[in-house]
Amino acid sequence: MFSGYVGMQIATFTNTRVAYIAQSSLDEAFKVAFRAGCVMGFSLTSLGLLVLAILMAIYREMGIVDSASLEITKFTAMMEAIAGYGLGGSTVALFARVGGGIYTKAADVGADLCGKMEFDLPEDSPKNPATIADNVGDNVGDIAGMGADLFGSFAESTCAALVISSTKMSHHGDGGCLYYPLVISAFGLLASIVTSFAATNFMSVDQNEKIEKTLKWQLIISTVLLTPLLYVAAVLCLPEQFHVTKLGFGNNTPMDAFGCTLVGLWGGLIIGAQTEYMTSFSYSPVLGLVESCKTGAATNIISGLALGYKSCIIPVFVLAVIIFVCFKLLEYFGIALGAIGMLSNLAISLAIDAYGPISDNAGGIAEMSELGEHVRARTDALDAAGNTTAAIGKGFAIGSAALVSLSLYGAYCTRVFSNEVISIQDKTVFSCLLIGAMLPYWFSAMTMQSVGTAAMDMVQEVRRQL
Repeated sequence: MFSGYVGMQIATFTNTRVAYIAQSSLDEAFKVAFRAGCVMGFSLTSLGLLVLAILMAIYREMGIVDSASLEITKFTAMMEAIAGYGLGGSTVALFARVGGGIYTKAADVGADLCGKMEFDLPEDSPKNPATIADNVGDNVGDIAGMGADLFGSFAESTCAALVISSTKMSHHGDGGCLYYPLVISAFGLLASIVTSFAATNFMSVDQNEKIEKTLKWQLIISTVLLTPLLYVAAVLCLPEQFHVTKLGFGNNTPMDAFGCTLVGLWGGLIIGAQTEYMTSFSYSPVLGLVESCKTGAATNIISGLALGYKSCIIPVFVLAVIIFVCFKLLEYFGIALGAIGMLSNLAISLAIDAYGPISDNAGGIAEMSELGEHVRARTDALDAAGNTTAAIGKGFAIGSAALVSLSLYGAYCTRVFSNEVISIQDKTVFSCLLIGAMLPYWFSAMTMQSVGTAAMDMVQEVRRQL
């Protein structure tokens, strides 16, 4: 909750600054918006890592863990308790994501459908009473909501790895392998710091075409920097031989763990690149969708929906490869490490994601303040790139959530049914799977109804005031 609050505060303060500095320089406006996004990214990941490390230290001091012997039975008690950290983060994420989404879409419908369509007002017109609500909604939905969503994935993947490792792995020395999932995220923070410094000090955004390329390079640079760091983390934290899989004692090495995190890291980059290709205004999918708009709304909806379905193909294949490789190397522990690897450069992906609504709102402030066409043109260029990069953040969120859910299932199986087998042929398991598959549709229907109800109230209020 606190990291979401920090992100929204910084974003709100920065909106005006970006609009102001866009009067004189596109490059400086980009740097201000990106640095504000970095505040969100670094505050969320560092706070999540810090609180988790503090919790583990407190539990050790409370005597749940015997620091002298570091017996495996002592670790399992602590890990059972610490699993609640990820579940608590997901609970808050649910309210922030859904509440923010309903708010921003209702405001969007009121501002666009009513103000623009019925009264022919321009985008973000100061005469439109829903404009402010629309701008606030971007902060709530895309900054607090997305941040909370990815925080839940980050916390749960780490907790799943801790639960599985506490049960399956033999710990030696000072228990460094227990902190291995945290070390991965810590090295990710270091790589993200270097990457963000390069974006704002060595790269210049003096043309509109360079904005999207600069943001895209942030993910590439952070991924390349993290590759050797993940190797160092595995060698430093893990013993030369340990046991996770069923093949026998001592058959796993740090290279297995490095392989799991590496395939997760690069798989996340591929998912991000695919998302960027399918949503960017620079490539053929969106350009083809533009052509379909010329023949009416029906062809636009059909083509857009088909494009959305096609965009899922490559990410699903990538996730399948990640799951296969990770399970082959370290079973469910490997899948949890794959999720952590995918989220290891979370600070940068969140910074890129938060950059979008900051630039969008800067354009709204420029329009409402009547700063001039050249300022609006610059903020629109920043915003156009931000819309694409925001979609990349959603790709990371959904891809990591798939791995996290599987790793949590593995943690559950490891702890609760260590001597039993959960079979899909069991009548209770199969029945509950059907109910679980139905729940997202039920939840989505309620959310859409909420958006419709709030949007109707918003439209009526806009009509009344205009």
